[in-house]
Amino acid sequence: MDKKYTIKDIAQMAGVSKGTVDRVLHNRGKVSPAALEKINEVLNVIDYEPNLIARNLKNTKIYKICVLLPDPEIDSYWLPCVNGIQDAVKEFKPYSVNITIQYFNPESKKSFVNANDAVLNLEPDAVLIAPVFHKETIEAVKVYEESNVIVNTFNNQIESNTVKCFVGQDLHKSGRVAASLMNLILSEGQIAIVHIDESLKNAVHMQEKEKGFKSYFEEKKLDAFSLTTLKLKHPNVESKFLNFLDENPDLKGIFITTSKAYQIATTLSSLKDKKIALIGYDLIEKNVNYLNEGLLHFLIHQNQKRQAYLGVSTLAEHFLYSKEIPETILLPIDIINVENADFYIY
Repeated sequence: MDKKYTIKDIAQMAGVSKGTVDRVLHNRGKVSPAALEKINEVLNVIDYEPNLIARNLKNTKIYKICVLLPDPEIDSYWLPCVNGIQDAVKEFKPYSVNITIQYFNPESKKSFVNANDAVLNLEPDAVLIAPVFHKETIEAVKVYEESNVIVNTFNNQIESNTVKCFVGQDLHKSGRVAASLMNLILSEGQIAIVHIDESLKNAVHMQEKEKGFKSYFEEKKLDAFSLTTLKLKHPNVESKFLNFLDENPDLKGIFITTSKAYQIATTLSSLKDKKIALIGYDLIEKNVNYLNEGLLHFLIHQNQKRQAYLGVSTLAEHFLYSKEIPETILLPIDIINVENADFYIY
């Protein structure tokens, strides 16, 4: 069912020449009604989508797609994205689509700017960006537009009319999902919404989750709960969190808006008398370990591998099959606990 049909295959199945099939597929030259009917019957049966092998009989165009990705050796959250991109590389390599990754330091604006400069020098047809730096991404998108380069983004959304497609999740709804899970665990008490290493690059990302989380409790009129926001920053995450615990001895639950829930779980693991419900994001190894130990109750899976794959594949299919690029692709909000985590680990 996954067979890639060539003009030769179609010609053999229809009992006509390759030249006749070529004329039908590319709408050039005359074809007899009988031959046209035979070819269309075959195309309908195989649910044919024109591929680049067929097109490149007359077209030697190689499409370049570059991905600007945070270095996973610096932040392991991005490692599954590499796997998703490699899946796209394997899928589209036979069709003369060249997909490359340009890594940048997610803690360095200069590194991000330099990575975009390097990509521009490659003269790509399209780019996929993980926009961890909001302002710099907006500026980069403008430059790409001037160079007629198509831009998709994933994971973080930016406000730009020139970005073709955003792939990710509804952050507001993911916050509401986290709130509903917390409400299943607790019936009352103080809950902390914890932002770790919040900065301009990811403030919007975190704040949308917080807004969604709070809106759930407000709309449900759950007055037995009190919500507090706590911002922690490296390298003082542990010390400031311990101070917060001392000041809030009745804390019942914590919602961590990033992939760094393990930092909170690590501290709590040393406090045997503290029983606090923890909900965070992402199936990175440290989080999964604490999930298995019972210190983390739920993780919300953002499926960054799938995000990266779709960000690339929509561009490739646009070039190969003239498919329209969707404005937004929102992935499901998957809820992970100790019972189903193994099914999601790559």
